[in-house]
Amino acid sequence: MKKLCKSFEKHFGIKYNTKMSLPPRIILDTNVLFSALRSRLGVSFQLLSMVGQSRFELQVSAPLIAEYEAVLKRGQLALSDTQIDDVIDFVCAQSEHHKFFYLWRPVLKDPDDDFLLELAVKSQASIVTWNVADFKKANTLGVEVITPKQLFQLLENPP
Repeated sequence: MKKLCKSFEKHFGIKYNTKMSLPPRIILDTNVLFSALRSRLGVSFQLLSMVGQSRFELQVSAPLIAEYEAVLKRGQLALSDTQIDDVIDFVCAQSEHHKFFYLWRPVLKDPDDDFLLELAVKSQASIVTWNVADFKKANTLGVEVITPKQLFQLLENPP
């Protein structure tokens, strides 16, 4: 793995080291944002409440924002489309935006999640998701995948 990563770094200038640093660079999977908006009781909501407090650095891309909008507006939340737009606008305003022009698909169990892996590599960020099992192959590219609970624990008890 290290040899492959060194080769890609040498030839393409891409580093594959997304091990958690402070403040952590993270990508919130759509399921985390959905959970946060569905209930104020869980750790997902606590993490969403921390957006804008410099506790972590959110990373987004156009495909991720499009997925946020499509999933959150399916009518399963007690929020209007305008309220959802406000949440997404706030997330965008508090995030670092990335464009990428390469596609490594399919790599993951769910090919619809591959754009998250691409964003993680590009932004050198960790993926925060409740579906860790879907991202098992992310470690082959040096991408760390953690649950919202693990991130929350890291933020509350830094090393």
